[in-house]
Amino acid sequence: MPDVDIRVLTAGDTLAALPALAEILSDCVEGGASVGFMQPFSPNDAVHFWEGVAAPDGRMVGTVQLGVSTMPNQPHRADVRKLLVHRDARGLGLSRRLMDAAEAEAVRRGRRVLVLDTATGEPAEAIYERFGWTRAGIVPDYALMPDGRYCATTFFYKHLAT
Repeated sequence: MPDVDIRVLTAGDTLAALPALAEILSDCVEGGASVGFMQPFSPNDAVHFWEGVAAPDGRMVGTVQLGVSTMPNQPHRADVRKLLVHRDARGLGLSRRLMDAAEAEAVRRGRRVLVLDTATGEPAEAIYERFGWTRAGIVPDYALMPDGRYCATTFFYKHLAT
């Protein structure tokens, strides 16, 4: 396991992190990840997306977001968004560490139900099942892959102990 810092990022450090965050997102999209963007997708294309996310010291190789801005009748729920690990850093357990950090932050914020979605049939789908998430269902043709093909999306949820 590499020596990696997992941190909750603040908006104050965003500008320092933009190049690293943009590189991670661009790499994942160019590698075929269906995370909302289309190819070609350069790091410059990703900069605006990452405004509001903070950066740690050193080379950033992964990120995950926890969406806690929910409707008034959902104060107990959060969305996990954009779990991304640069292809150079995959297979090192970083996805689990990032998800563990997101879940811990959700609990800290009083959230007990998490939801997420991922492209059906892609490697991330199996990762979430290994991490104890429950498959809720599949919506065909929900999104597009970065190359323009339609893809189904699998929705997952997880109850947290608070």
